[in-house]
Amino acid sequence: MMARNQINKNNQEDGRLDFSVRLMEHLVVPTFVLDADCRVLIWNRACERLTGVRASEVIGTREHWRGFYDAPRPCLADLIALGRTEEIDALYADHDHAGEDAVTAHGRRAENWCVMPQVGTRLYLAIDAGPIYDESGTLVAVVETLRDMTVQKEAQAELERLATRDGLTGIANRRCFDDTLNTEWRRASRESRALSLLMIDVDYFKRFNDTYGHQGGDECLRQVAAAMSGVVKRASDAVARYGGEEFSVLMPATEPEGALLVAERIRAAVEALRLPHSGSEVANHVTISIGVASAHATNAGMPAGLVAAADAALYRAKHEGRNRAVLAAPLDGISA
Repeated sequence: MMARNQINKNNQEDGRLDFSVRLMEHLVVPTFVLDADCRVLIWNRACERLTGVRASEVIGTREHWRGFYDAPRPCLADLIALGRTEEIDALYADHDHAGEDAVTAHGRRAENWCVMPQVGTRLYLAIDAGPIYDESGTLVAVVETLRDMTVQKEAQAELERLATRDGLTGIANRRCFDDTLNTEWRRASRESRALSLLMIDVDYFKRFNDTYGHQGGDECLRQVAAAMSGVVKRASDAVARYGGEEFSVLMPATEPEGALLVAERIRAAVEALRLPHSGSEVANHVTISIGVASAHATNAGMPAGLVAAADAALYRAKHEGRNRAVLAAPLDGISA
């Protein structure tokens, strides 16, 4: 009788297990399950649709990475199964920061861009992976579920881009400039390197607007911004619309002589546009004036002092006849 009861119990447990497997296979949420050796136990139909990889291609193998990446690398479930959760930070764009106790009990969450080579589409996936233990506490499997967050991520990125871009010219806006200036000032202070700033103004721009209209003025600013961006090519440099017809260029790790050289190239590039400007007293085309300042930042100084120095140099450039770049004296540890 006891043996028969045990058989019935085992049959019931096997039935529940089969039902659980079938249920997981038909979940609308893309899901796969690895055993403790990182071999695929379950690869459900939603996972097939998401990755373009059929279950028959990966069940019993460690080839599940092929659904997400174009070269072998661990998935989140692998890191949990292998006890290598310390690698999550290096491998994922974003993740929770749970301690080991939380990993043991609840698993981990992470997000990442995946190249999805089998379907030819780059996707941003939100990933949850949790361990399964037997009655003795031994790890027997890890379940990983996936959510396609590409649309939301791209929308978020576009909002962030719009928040930092100037709507007219497409270059960085004043808010982005202020944030970048503070960041680069702190970096220059830590690394004891120079930080240079150009303040740029379109000469007689009010007269330009009066003569050619606001649409003409807008087009002028767009072309000036494009000319500046064509000269400033280092990824670390930042070109921004400071306000109205005024622009700025922030150049980390740049000494005064180098900054003045870039300023002159920008001035020449704008002049080469030959945009007609009958209201200018400098030339018959659009020109710019540039103030150049450079400082070796210190913890005691403030970035507002660098802006003030570049503004003062810009004022001198205008006072001395416009269509020129004027260099302020180098500043050390300047303050606001």
